[in-house]
Amino acid sequence: MTQFLNILKDRRSIRKYKTDPVSEEHLNQLIEAVQCSQSWANTQCWELIVVKDPEIKKKLRQTVPEQNPGSPAVEKAPIVFALCGKAKTSGYINGEPHLKSGDWMMYDLGIATQNLCNTAHALGMGTVVVGWFDHDMAKKQLKVPPGYEVISLIPAGYPDQKGKSPQRREIESFVHEDIF
Repeated sequence: MTQFLNILKDRRSIRKYKTDPVSEEHLNQLIEAVQCSQSWANTQCWELIVVKDPEIKKKLRQTVPEQNPGSPAVEKAPIVFALCGKAKTSGYINGEPHLKSGDWMMYDLGIATQNLCNTAHALGMGTVVVGWFDHDMAKKQLKVPPGYEVISLIPAGYPDQKGKSPQRREIESFVHEDIF
């Protein structure tokens, strides 16, 4: 198996981190992973907020329900990435949607998220994607301007736990040949 496929197979959601700060070299590589993400018509509709300030992380945690297992990580991780997207950009030509689904922003941000998380894993780091939070409150706390949305919070750092491997569907259960 290729080294890249091993990265994909071995990456896990990590919710507990060591207190070690993330090195500038690793931080720059994570940002570069987002930068080189593919996007619809190269719209690059993402904006990335790198949150290191403990007070801002504490406020962001207040946007995440306590029932969400990623809640403590938002405050305790050395870094939290707030992945934002510019609405009505991806999937649009001259301000008009050109796709059945309309805005393609979520798809593009999913690719950027995957790049960031897999790169972090390759660097010996851990991440967890937090999507269950009060998006409007986070947007206000992060001073995100109109026309942009906070899509996910991604705590990141050096793992202080080992992730568990989830059960995966058998390939035969989801691959169809020629027709569904």
